[in-house]
Amino acid sequence: MTPDQWTAIDDLWQWLDANRAHGGREGLLLRMLKLTEEVGEVAQAVIGATGQNPRKGTTHTWDDVQSELCDVVITALVALRTLTPDAREVFAEHLGRVRERSVGAPAGRTPSP
Repeated sequence: MTPDQWTAIDDLWQWLDANRAHGGREGLLLRMLKLTEEVGEVAQAVIGATGQNPRKGTTHTWDDVQSELCDVVITALVALRTLTPDAREVFAEHLGRVRERSVGAPAGRTPSP
């Protein structure tokens, strides 16, 4: 992610934090649950794009699915930022580990032990 994207995540986190209805542990748990809601919207969009509900027919497009997936990513990154001010570093390190174990180390880098 670019620095501008992380700035946007920080801005969203600050806005949500300033306008939260619940604080403390309850607020934290509700922030994490928001991710489940967004994933459900992806499922709804896929079902709508494929016309799997015969009562409703085709109600969404694959562009809608893309948009809902973006909402999942944004919500997950804001949730991560809620857990740690070091979200940028935590995400970068985790992505590096997942990449390494999946496709190998980037060219010019030796795998970590």
